[in-house]
Amino acid sequence: MPTNEQRREAAKRKLERRLARQAERERRRKQFAIAGSALGIVVVVAAGVGIYFVTKGDDSKNASASTPASSTPPMPPAAAPPTAKPKPATVNCDYPDSGQAAKPVTKPNGANISTTVDPKVSLDTSQGKIGLSLDAGKSPCAVNSFVNLVHQKYFDNTPCHRLTTGAGLQVLQCGDPTGKGDGGPGYSFANEYPTDQYAPGDPAVQSTPVEYKRGVIAMANRGPDTNGSQFFLVYGDSQLPPQYTIFGTIDSGGLKALDAIGKAGTANPGAGDGPPKQPVTIKTAQLA
Repeated sequence: MPTNEQRREAAKRKLERRLARQAERERRRKQFAIAGSALGIVVVVAAGVGIYFVTKGDDSKNASASTPASSTPPMPPAAAPPTAKPKPATVNCDYPDSGQAAKPVTKPNGANISTTVDPKVSLDTSQGKIGLSLDAGKSPCAVNSFVNLVHQKYFDNTPCHRLTTGAGLQVLQCGDPTGKGDGGPGYSFANEYPTDQYAPGDPAVQSTPVEYKRGVIAMANRGPDTNGSQFFLVYGDSQLPPQYTIFGTIDSGGLKALDAIGKAGTANPGAGDGPPKQPVTIKTAQLA
């Protein structure tokens, strides 16, 4: 018959195994997110398939998706974003005040914004140059805001604070001068492409996996219509709900630099989400 001491040791080992299993499950749940430092989990069930995504961003906590845990059925292939509907030659954009600016900046003019002029921006980073081609035809208000911040040197000498490397979410997050994942420009603006291709209130915006293809640039946010200054550079095909505004593409040289950053991984060994191991600083951002 086991002694009291043996029973206590057996109970202790059982508890340690249970705590280890709980810690592993928690680690998996927290693996992926777009932007920020603290993580939370929101579980959305769509068509019987688990799609996990986390929301973080300017003045709060940004956004993300993860691949399902090993016990979850595989996620179906993500659909391509819907075809963008034509816009008029000019649009008006609204930029309401939102939170405290992480760096002094003036709000952009929102009147008569062109949808036909597609600016190019060069990010000179500590890990190489990243060229961006902005798409005003799809997301004119995001492009107008981004160019306004470039003109005011808002992105100069700022870190790219977050890297994700897991299958289904491979992005580098930038645009917060504080480097903490919760800083913004003191204003916000509404979601554009692909969100605006859906009817208002369409549940697909919250639950349908869409392919954010390698090479696109999109806005991070903390919920609908809360875009600010944080953006993410997609270096590997990623699956996300269609609620992150796509506003441009990355050139081949920029993708090469991002591949090297992604290959080096995060600062925390074994983690697929966190500060990049090779620190990335945007030294200057300027119109090309």
